[in-house]
Amino acid sequence: MEQRRIEGFIYLAGFGASIPLSNWMIGHVGVVCPDNGPCLLPVGPGLLAPSGVLVVGIAFVLRDLVQRRLGKGWTLLAIALGALLSAVLAPPPLVVASSAAFAISELADFAVYTPLQRRGLVLAVLASSLVGLVVDSLLFLQLAFGSLDFLAGQVVGKAWMVLVSLPLVAWLRRRDERLGIQPA
Repeated sequence: MEQRRIEGFIYLAGFGASIPLSNWMIGHVGVVCPDNGPCLLPVGPGLLAPSGVLVVGIAFVLRDLVQRRLGKGWTLLAIALGALLSAVLAPPPLVVASSAAFAISELADFAVYTPLQRRGLVLAVLASSLVGLVVDSLLFLQLAFGSLDFLAGQVVGKAWMVLVSLPLVAWLRRRDERLGIQPA
């Protein structure tokens, strides 16, 4: 199997694994874990966010890399299966919030990334991830908790993970050019 497809399936596996990991972290990882709420981590000065945001930020980047390696069809299938997996794995009170926020935010990411990808991979990943993470944060918090109290923390936490991944994305783009690997 060619290198592009192998890498694509690795990114796809990471994208799929991000869903259960994010759901697990919300209930198990944090500096504060209230009985009736998500476990929280500091993401900036005075900002706390549910711990799963760290994984969600990376998921947006992985989704873009799946599309770069495997194409739109695999990406749309991954989003659909991811929304289903999110619904199955989320704690009962979070099923609708988790699956709806996942599906809609990943489709928003897809809609931004697709036209920008040929102009510049790093710009496309940054722009699409920022749109996706804001949509995800708004929908998830409103549907899950009826409140946007953690919006700033959610956005900042996810954005940190996107920003941390950008040097890897830039390296990947340069490596692709050097090796002659074309996007799907």
